[in-house]
Amino acid sequence: MLLLLRINTVMKLLFLNIKMILTQITTTPVDSVALEQGAETIKVIDVLFKGGFMMVPLILLSIIAVYIFTERVLTIKKASNTPGHFTDKIRQLVGQGDISGARILCTQTDTPIARMIEKGITRIGSPLKNIEVAIENVGKIEIFKLERRLSTLATISGAAPMLGFLGTVIGMIRAFIAIAQEEGSVSPKLLSSGIYEAMVTTAVGLFVGILAYLGYNYLVSQVSKVIHKMEYNSIDFIDLLQEPR
Repeated sequence: MLLLLRINTVMKLLFLNIKMILTQITTTPVDSVALEQGAETIKVIDVLFKGGFMMVPLILLSIIAVYIFTERVLTIKKASNTPGHFTDKIRQLVGQGDISGARILCTQTDTPIARMIEKGITRIGSPLKNIEVAIENVGKIEIFKLERRLSTLATISGAAPMLGFLGTVIGMIRAFIAIAQEEGSVSPKLLSSGIYEAMVTTAVGLFVGILAYLGYNYLVSQVSKVIHKMEYNSIDFIDLLQEPR
């Protein structure tokens, strides 16, 4: 019973002091504070330091997310840059029976489509089903390369907000401990560190998570476009082999 009364008293004190802080913020004129106190500006980096030790994994996750996004964008862009004349040139060389020239053209073109077509060219003379399977196997390998690290980015988009909420809980626990250890009246300054940590980690966690989620969905859409392009060109190559000569 005494424990419940103590917890109730601590809760009332916490909310009372938070209300006092908000009242002071809303009722104090901004201009007078700027004139009397010199308008000391709070920098973003100073606010981030208020987040406590939970900011370390959040900053690491943000760096990893930026690296993965940048690296995947460059990789996918390179994979999708197949020369416009590539398919027509392959069709012309294969139609003329210049299999060696078609293979050389594929090796000179560093794209997933070129590697798939090259595998199909090396299987010319085999049953059509074997050629299709060979192209499909190379396509699976290329798709795996395109989707590499995307799961990590998806994990960051979910883990960052949870780490932020964990920091919020830790900050509020620190605030309650400070109130419990204070025998007299609780000052707003005493609660500021815990409340700072709670709010900053939540904001940063959500920020990192939202950016990682948007980046993940953008990359997935770009990979889907490349896969569609690969499928279209592989079907076009198979149709080419079925044309009468």
